[in-house]
Amino acid sequence: MKIAIVKLSALGDIIHAMVVLQFVKKYNQAIEVDWIVEESYQELLELNPDIGIVHTVNIKNIKKKKSLSLLYKEFRRFQNFGPYDMVLDMQGLIKSAIISRFIPSKLTLGFDKSSARESLASIFYNKSFKFGYDKNVIERNFELIKFALDLPFKFKEVSYKLPFLHCHQKYTNLHLSKIKKNIILIPGASIPSKRFSVKGFAELTNLLDANYIIVWGNNEENLLAHKIKNLAPHVNICDKLSLSNLVSLITQSDLIIGADTGPTHMGWALNVPSITLFGPTPGYRNTCITKINKIIETNSKVNPFKIDKKDNSLNDLDFKKIVLLSKNLLQKKM
Repeated sequence: MKIAIVKLSALGDIIHAMVVLQFVKKYNQAIEVDWIVEESYQELLELNPDIGIVHTVNIKNIKKKKSLSLLYKEFRRFQNFGPYDMVLDMQGLIKSAIISRFIPSKLTLGFDKSSARESLASIFYNKSFKFGYDKNVIERNFELIKFALDLPFKFKEVSYKLPFLHCHQKYTNLHLSKIKKNIILIPGASIPSKRFSVKGFAELTNLLDANYIIVWGNNEENLLAHKIKNLAPHVNICDKLSLSNLVSLITQSDLIIGADTGPTHMGWALNVPSITLFGPTPGYRNTCITKINKIIETNSKVNPFKIDKKDNSLNDLDFKKIVLLSKNLLQKKM
């Protein structure tokens, strides 16, 4: 059986979907899995041994150019993918559903109208699956592929997952310490209200003796990194990293601290201790808590169906809570 998974973006969402691959192969080695993704995330997927072909799309760039002719050509290109026995849309957006339908296959499957992120996506599927949008995102992915492939795994098996992100080669970072514990700070997030405060990051580095490395992915995040360094000169700022090098750096670190965003979720994916900070997004939904992967939430009343971009409760989060939890996690790793 040959299937294609459509999960276009973003980094955290792709990571939360990729975890299912090892369980598909565990129960049925004969299933071949290809993946359709936005080009900017190709590197994250192409190194995974459980994926055959990584097909890339360029919908984001075409939308920026506002060209209907380019969009038409792009969708025509999807007809060269496959053919497949099944195309599985794990994104639940109208664009991902249309892409899924354009790819030649015997069956197109996704979440039903009450479960998809965009309900109209469901009209493009031959078969749909109901599982509440407000439930844990990783569990949603597990249950969808379990339903699609009739596999016997149970969600509790995710607790015993193997690390599933890979890198081209070991990344050598001169900022890594051989003496102190290495803590990666993630100041950025796609939405400003999801970010922990610059002052809070700086304060926690003054209370917890460790070697700190800040990673960033765009100019805005680079600016945040330098603001933290202005308040805490002892922290180190990384160069801009490829996804492969970021994976390598995280595997060499002792703890990841950051917002509800892709690089922080890499800690969970790689079985590296992490603390994910939640303000306007629901912690119960957007990650899996383990013995080494913890969350800290504000007291906000969170709507899982819509992010409150005006919820800046993370600005008031007590950084001392992060320090205390960090100490506990670092002791466990010793």
